[in-house]
Amino acid sequence: MINKIIKQIGILFLAAIFTMSISSCKAVQNANNKQKGAVIGATGGAILGAIIGNNVGKGGNGELGAVIGGAIGGGAGVLIGSKMDKQAQQIEEEIPGAEVERVDNGIVVTFDENSGVYFDTNKYNINTKSQETLNKLIGIFKEYPDTNILVVGHTDSTGSAEYNMTLSKNRANAVTNYLTSSGIGSSRLTTNWFGETQPKYDNATPEGRAKNRRVNVAIVPNDKMIEEAKQQAGE
Repeated sequence: MINKIIKQIGILFLAAIFTMSISSCKAVQNANNKQKGAVIGATGGAILGAIIGNNVGKGGNGELGAVIGGAIGGGAGVLIGSKMDKQAQQIEEEIPGAEVERVDNGIVVTFDENSGVYFDTNKYNINTKSQETLNKLIGIFKEYPDTNILVVGHTDSTGSAEYNMTLSKNRANAVTNYLTSSGIGSSRLTTNWFGETQPKYDNATPEGRAKNRRVNVAIVPNDKMIEEAKQQAGE
């Protein structure tokens, strides 16, 4: 028991030093203890909230919730949080236009038409500029293989709800297909889409509509990473 306590204290100490060393990362600076995975949470609701705004629980997110899982506490949570902090910093440095958030045990990256991965009006093909951004992201995904990746598509409210649902599906699948064609295993990927149903911004303004035309990429630890962290923490 004493050895276990000493080991956990050592993990917490090392994680604290590591966190200090990357404190320049905006995503990490904005993360609180819960977001870094240092305490126990019952659900992945915070990550869902970052993806779909204030509409968590209004349907359509069951599959995502299952993939995200719950926050992980104790020493294992600290170890996972440290790995995610480092990965978030890399994304922020290599893709400066993206919005990078550290939430619970994961990372949420938001791309809109101004931040690297975007689509021409009524189109869903991955254009050259978006390929450049995705290629940088793919390099990071390959460096951290023990993670699962969620790709979620959204649109603004222009056009019919049915059309927008199909458009967001096609755009999300286009990103997923590009990832798999570039060597990211399909078993790591979950794809979902919400059309116009989950706006984070006001569709009554051009600025709000532009931000609602977005693709989210969420990165969460897989079972292997969680189990290894628990073993290292003696939990």
